[in-house]
Amino acid sequence: MKINSEHLRELENEAIYVIRETAAQFEKKVILFSGGKDSIVLVHLARKAFWPARMPFSLLHIDTGHNFEEALTFRDNLARQTGVELIVRYVEDSIKKGRVAEEQGINASRNKAQSVTLLDAIEELRIDAAIGGGRRDEEKARAKERFFSHRNEFGQWDPKNQRPELWNIFNGKKHMGEHFRVFPISNWTELDVWQYIMSEKIGLPSLYYSHRRKIFNRNGVYLAWAPFMKLRPEEEVFEAEVRCRTVGDITCTGLTLSKADTLEEIVTEIAATRITERGGRYDDKRSEAAMEDRKKEGYF
Repeated sequence: MKINSEHLRELENEAIYVIRETAAQFEKKVILFSGGKDSIVLVHLARKAFWPARMPFSLLHIDTGHNFEEALTFRDNLARQTGVELIVRYVEDSIKKGRVAEEQGINASRNKAQSVTLLDAIEELRIDAAIGGGRRDEEKARAKERFFSHRNEFGQWDPKNQRPELWNIFNGKKHMGEHFRVFPISNWTELDVWQYIMSEKIGLPSLYYSHRRKIFNRNGVYLAWAPFMKLRPEEEVFEAEVRCRTVGDITCTGLTLSKADTLEEIVTEIAATRITERGGRYDDKRSEAAMEDRKKEGYF
């Protein structure tokens, strides 16, 4: 692919530089892996950064128990094919231990509960750098992130207390109990990600391509139907051709009505849309500051 190839190579070089800096400055490093396209691109970049040696990161997945089966299957296959250690921690275990209360009602979701499970995993595994696929174009709270995003000893994020990164000089120094979230593809857009996936021929879960699925409409957002989903009396389940733009917990992952079943068609669709990637995330509609509040509590 030749579209914006120089631009993509600049983004790739920047991301690889950040990934190598992370490897150099921290001891226990993981890639936060969801089975989504951004975390898959991160794994691809990390493998490139250290090829032919094995990348010095494990994959950490926080499993809500309400994930898409296609994403879980892809996750397991990727770990097996690359030989990378896969660490999975379960929100269900946090609920059983009383660490977090499960939400009840029609809008119940385990998405917010992931923060507790993640912070417990970071403490248990003594992780000092968790690499994530967050991008500044996704949502305004994420636009406040630095490449090296400091978290205090409680795992909390203070957007007003982040370190300057002039000339891409990163300061990974921390006190006991603190850690960093690292975002190598911060400067990428959704379109950049898709063009890079097409250029590098990166495999993805089938969720990202048009397929038929049982869905329902909730407040203008199409959600996948699953047996544990509670419906309002006026909500009806029907089949349609849809695809995911972002992948997360089933309860909050909005689906896009689409017939795009090739990378070329997806790139064309993304280039033409005026709806942001997270515009279809149901959990972001809880309040204007929903994402920022969750990030301050330890969310990805």
